[in-house]
Amino acid sequence: MHWLAQVGLAGRERAMPHQLSGGEQQRVALARALAPQPALVLLDEPFASLDLDLREKLGRDVRAIFKANNTTALLVTHDQHEAFAIADYVGVLHQGRLAQWDAAYRIYHQPRNQSVANFVGKSRFLRGEVIAGARVATAIGSFDIDSAYLQQYNFAAGDVVQVLLRPDDILHDDDSAMQAVVAARHFRGAQFLYTLELANGEQLLALVPSHHDHAIGESIGIRLEIDHVVVFPSQL
Repeated sequence: MHWLAQVGLAGRERAMPHQLSGGEQQRVALARALAPQPALVLLDEPFASLDLDLREKLGRDVRAIFKANNTTALLVTHDQHEAFAIADYVGVLHQGRLAQWDAAYRIYHQPRNQSVANFVGKSRFLRGEVIAGARVATAIGSFDIDSAYLQQYNFAAGDVVQVLLRPDDILHDDDSAMQAVVAARHFRGAQFLYTLELANGEQLLALVPSHHDHAIGESIGIRLEIDHVVVFPSQL
């Protein structure tokens, strides 16, 4: 009874399997897994068959239950949002190897290599050139390179590099002199995901509140808000 209460099923002890919803069945499975008080619980795509809202709610509940019982869990999932929401640490596998094991924030904002950067989240890369003072020059300005990447790759002035930019690095600003053309747009309810083209043909992504409804081909003002300037050696 204790474990059913833990997973939010108090009062459903006598329910038959066919009387339980998909989410309730998952909660029963979780209670059964926790009852022996294991040191480690393996969850293999546990929410894959559930609709999005239920997956998000159950994910929050599962995290809270594991925290409350001080239980370690290993979650296998292809859903990055699910991994970020539930896990304290995330491991990214690439070609059968562990490419990075880190906090979710660092996986997204400070990926160890270009494979992780490409796999996690949405991004675009701009061509850059390393200049004096441990900075990189791009079509949209020059920036201080994150010290971790300077140490990892030992960049020198003149090196051609790839600069990672996430959609949240680019802000829409009607008053900005920096302009980009809307090349594509994807409506996401509260936001548009815009693909923006610079004058030199390079492209960026930007998440913009959906009341800023711009047409393809329209020029809009942008400004940058980059906390981590992530730079990789050029693959060209």
